[in-house]
Amino acid sequence: MYALAVHGGAGTRSEGESGPQRSERCRRGLSEALGRGQSILEGGGSALEAVEAAVIALEDDPLFNAGRGAVLTLAGSVELDAAIMEGGTLRAGAVAQVRRVRNPIRLARQLLERSAHVFLVGEGADRYALEIGLESVPNEYFITAERQQQLATLRAALTPVDASNPSAALRSAARQPARRTEPFEPAPLGTVGAVARDRRGGLAAATSTGGTAGQQVGRVGDSPVIGAGTYADDQSCAVSTTGQGEAFLRTVLAYDISARMRYRGQTLAVAVERAIGEQLSAVGGRGGVIAVNPQGEIVIRHNSATLAYGHIIEGGTMHLQAW
Repeated sequence: MYALAVHGGAGTRSEGESGPQRSERCRRGLSEALGRGQSILEGGGSALEAVEAAVIALEDDPLFNAGRGAVLTLAGSVELDAAIMEGGTLRAGAVAQVRRVRNPIRLARQLLERSAHVFLVGEGADRYALEIGLESVPNEYFITAERQQQLATLRAALTPVDASNPSAALRSAARQPARRTEPFEPAPLGTVGAVARDRRGGLAAATSTGGTAGQQVGRVGDSPVIGAGTYADDQSCAVSTTGQGEAFLRTVLAYDISARMRYRGQTLAVAVERAIGEQLSAVGGRGGVIAVNPQGEIVIRHNSATLAYGHIIEGGTMHLQAW
């Protein structure tokens, strides 16, 4: 039996109420991602192949904060992070501060398969992608009008006092409901990820993001960090997270869920709930988790107001939850 879940970001209720048009776009994007991953699993493919395919679909959809449509840094550029992990071998690949690779999750997968290294960042990661023949695009390819508007709104919220520390001020503004102007276009969604169990019982997880709107150039969150935002172990679970990256980094939340299962004997549902309730919430973090265990049980939880996600189990129907 196979199982597959995807997410498209966690957020606040004000963002989640932005309107039916975005909700429908979100459902289409999640459905496309699930469909691509399911096709691989249905054909007997691996969980690793399925999560990569699902995340590629979300990276190519400008609605989400990954690949084209990712958030902008304080400087107005895009820096992309991604990670992928295989539960049977504990092989992993991760990249951060990628600026020219069209699909960062492809590069992470190639690191897992071909490199002695697990994690590459910045110019070195972009250069390696060129060397192995992955598609390269100018940084402008990733930038959309919606994200430019989002950054402009954050900058407009700065006060003269904020000007002495614009990076911190933008981070604070990003956590507040956007001030509505006319005509209003809702901001795009968040970090994307996927977890899967294939018919052989193998698990895998993948996560991809553009980070936080208005972030300092060079900032790296939890998504590409193995154990924080992405983790997979066939002995416990596969996990992908989304939300306030610094909180997930500080709590190493993805691995914490796995460790609770392996060393405390907790079920997946209990491990996820307690990791969020006891760890993430304790440091003031907000976000969501998708996870699957070796039996194909899918658990999805969040302490943020909203979470965009979808899931399907072999023989069942697709379930979608859009902002």
